Amino acid sequence: MDNQLEEYIASHSTAEDPLLEELFRQTHIKFINPNMVSGHVQGKLLRFIALMLKPSEVLEIGTFTGYSAICLASALEQNGKLFTIEINDELAEFSRSYFIRAGLDDKIIQLNGDAIKIIPKLDISPDLVYIDGDKREYTEYFEAVFPKLKPGGFLLADNILWGGKVFDSSTKDPQTRGIIAFNEMVKKRTDIEKLVLPICDGLTLIRKTE
Repeated sequence: MDNQLEEYIASHSTAEDPLLEELFRQTHIKFINPNMVSGHVQGKLLRFIALMLKPSEVLEIGTFTGYSAICLASALEQNGKLFTIEINDELAEFSRSYFIRAGLDDKIIQLNGDAIKIIPKLDISPDLVYIDGDKREYTEYFEAVFPKLKPGGFLLADNILWGGKVFDSSTKDPQTRGIIAFNEMVKKRTDIEKLVLPICDGLTLIRKTE
């Protein structure tokens, strides 16, 4: 999507929350690979999905600096919880500070470590899962979390178009190969419904059939 169209979409959507705008800016100032942060439009989409689904438990794989966690958690009802996993423990204090400022620290449970090892130990049955971690491990994330996902529950996978690199089947890049493998796995499964949205870098919506 070209910049002009992105700007048009953003300008015709509800304005970005000032705290999220600051978080986005500080992420770009302080951290390597700031493009991993969710932005205004995608954040609004995540919030809208959570508002519509009204999940009691949400699992996020890949906290980074906390933008998407805030968007999802802000839509939860009083007793709703979001469990968010981040392998880089150096990001925890920064993201936590924004969770507190957003008034969501009682709804967000931060977990640090390898998601593939953490997920099997979690005693949860999420209604909604958001995958935005290491692209090499998308298929493993899916396999770890799918048994826990409630029947009829939804799983969202980010970056599934990967800048158009998904067309390069001969690529040696492990991140690209991870996304391609995940997309092909999802395509072949018959126990889910799926829809690819060409928003930002691509978002797959997956519903676990009942």
